[in-house]
Amino acid sequence: MDVNEISKNLERDEQETISLIPSLPSDIDFNGTKLFKYQSCWYDSKTLQGILNFQRGFKPQETDIIVASFPKSGTTWLKALTVALLERSKHSSNHPLLSETSKPDLTSFSSTPRLFSTHVPFDTLQGALKTTPCKVVYVWRNVKDALSMFESFCRGVSYYGPFWEHVLSYWRGSLEDSKNVLFLRYEELKIEPSAQVKKLAEFLGVPFSVEEEESGCVEVNKIGKTARGVEHKNFFRKGEVGDSKNYLTPEMERKIDMIIEERFRGADLKF
Repeated sequence: MDVNEISKNLERDEQETISLIPSLPSDIDFNGTKLFKYQSCWYDSKTLQGILNFQRGFKPQETDIIVASFPKSGTTWLKALTVALLERSKHSSNHPLLSETSKPDLTSFSSTPRLFSTHVPFDTLQGALKTTPCKVVYVWRNVKDALSMFESFCRGVSYYGPFWEHVLSYWRGSLEDSKNVLFLRYEELKIEPSAQVKKLAEFLGVPFSVEEEESGCVEVNKIGKTARGVEHKNFFRKGEVGDSKNYLTPEMERKIDMIIEERFRGADLKF
């Protein structure tokens, strides 16, 4: 496909989005941005354009890995863990990314698997994955520790929300296809990181060998320094569980609990 054809396709997609938007339910979020409801989820117009482009043109590969979450729910941590697991066999002192030469040898890099990250709900992804399923890893956490605006949450009108629909979409997806959809909880990653990392590694098809486990490869190393003298502890942050008590009143917490209890009724999901 040449540049002119790509340009024409993008222009066509943009016009289709412009035509679609007036027909969608709309609302205003906490900072005055107009949001549009598409497939049960709220987006601004720019994000919606990207999602529509994805649904029209994304061609998944069986080796693809999609890391997903609701915003502020551990996405960065999960991406780091996924990359570390996939690349651990390549980690060495002479790795090309650690070279100080201006022309490192990158020929050993593989184009697969491709790693993607997203905040869209599973229902939005599902259409593209029907013909070519790939691995999807989802992490969720207690929304009280990931909350941006209380009122927006309660109304269900927020970026990529409602929260409960987002979580339930991936939960249902994991029940329907546990081979390709892994449903993780942030709090469990914090409490038992070794067990959860092993679970993730097995799901990705890169399980730890007996030798790796015996050598402590599964453990998170927060002591010591890198080859460049940077202390390992500098790569970690608190990521506290239950920190919402410093920001939410007891009444606000009770209201959130009531909403979640109602929305998650019938699902085996609890904070």
